[in-house]
Amino acid sequence: MKIDRLIGILSILLQKEMTTAPELAEHFEVSRRTINRDIETLSQAGIPIQTTQGVGGGISIMSGYRMDRTILTSRDMQMILAGLRSLDSVSGSGYYGQLMEKIQAGSSEFISGRDSILIDLSSWYRDTLSPKIALIQDAIELHKRMEFSYYSPKGDSKREIEPYYLIFKWASWYVYGYCLLRKDFRLFKLNRMDGIVLGDDFEKRGEIPTPAVSNEEVFPAKGRVKAIFDSSMKWQLVEEYGTTSFKEQIDGTLLFEHEYSDDEGLISWILSCRDKVTVLEPESVRDKLYEIAREMTIKYANNN
Repeated sequence: MKIDRLIGILSILLQKEMTTAPELAEHFEVSRRTINRDIETLSQAGIPIQTTQGVGGGISIMSGYRMDRTILTSRDMQMILAGLRSLDSVSGSGYYGQLMEKIQAGSSEFISGRDSILIDLSSWYRDTLSPKIALIQDAIELHKRMEFSYYSPKGDSKREIEPYYLIFKWASWYVYGYCLLRKDFRLFKLNRMDGIVLGDDFEKRGEIPTPAVSNEEVFPAKGRVKAIFDSSMKWQLVEEYGTTSFKEQIDGTLLFEHEYSDDEGLISWILSCRDKVTVLEPESVRDKLYEIAREMTIKYANNN
């Protein structure tokens, strides 16, 4: 729709100092002639757009112009406020709450109705997590290196990184940065970090790769597990892997098949299901589970 494209063009112009008609045409998948007509429409609507010719020229909005917030709908504002509330759930500074008050000031008619979306990103570790987030934000904004102790399945280590992004993914918070120990960009889980201190200033690197945060990139498939679950475990399979991850058998049991990324994670999950699951494949996981069960039997038998 033209109105959606006009709002999109205006949003880009407000965020970028300069753009060009070919760039806009490619972005919105329309012709340059269409973009030129859109720019003319925005100018007629009172938006102070200026165009310059030649090398380094393009389309821009006159310096000092600010968008009237009424360009956003009530629903748009509700989505913005929902996002701010979600950030406030992990912030210990109250900054986002103050920001919401600024946005809502004098907007009682514009922002109507009750909140329909509530997002809480806090965790059991909120008391320790919030200060970490604030400290990492400072490090990113001030271009300060960070030193900390890191605890992972591979062991404990001391790390120093150049931080670039704070990321919320898989119900957890991560910091993405260049690790001076590994000489590469890495993702670190905040709950595994301790003793964070800010270090020396650093120059931002020329090329920063996009953080690999998709499940396939962070948890590449190692193999495929096949198991039989008791019918009482259906809710857990649906919650964690979806309704297509299993097939209900004639006897009511559930035949589960899914890819997994590492043996230890799979084994820990299988053990949490107690006697409600029997692994069929792979054989290596069956053997490991048997060995764990045997060692536990000996341990508790000796204690008794």
